[in-house]
Amino acid sequence: MWKQYVMLMSVLVWSGCLIAISFMESWLKFRAPGVTVPIGLSIGKLVFGALNKIEWLFAAIIFISYISNKQQVVSSNIVLFGIAVWFLIVQTFWLLPALDARANIVISGKTLMPSSLHWYFVGAEVIKLCTLFVLGFKLFKGFVTG
Repeated sequence: MWKQYVMLMSVLVWSGCLIAISFMESWLKFRAPGVTVPIGLSIGKLVFGALNKIEWLFAAIIFISYISNKQQVVSSNIVLFGIAVWFLIVQTFWLLPALDARANIVISGKTLMPSSLHWYFVGAEVIKLCTLFVLGFKLFKGFVTG
């Protein structure tokens, strides 16, 4: 039973991290007095790099909980978790490195043509957060009904 609590808490804290960083900190930092675009991008690279590592930690905890609790696993929960991890993989190995490279160019003082990469990242965050919300709801519902 405690493994289910670990899964639920990991999903909820992971969701909270996404809300706090991706949907609050990411754009609010640019509104702070004295924060220039290069400074904001430097902060963003640091914060999103750390968030990415934390997300992998939560994904690993949830995965280990699933593996060690096979009799309690619901296939739709695995699908939801898989969707969240798929978008985490895309962000880790494509979007974050590409966005970091673009940020480095801006930080060095050069200008860039607009890109859709940022919107792809936002879309991935929205999808990942929605799947985590549904997964969290289903895990919580399992406690209430079972």
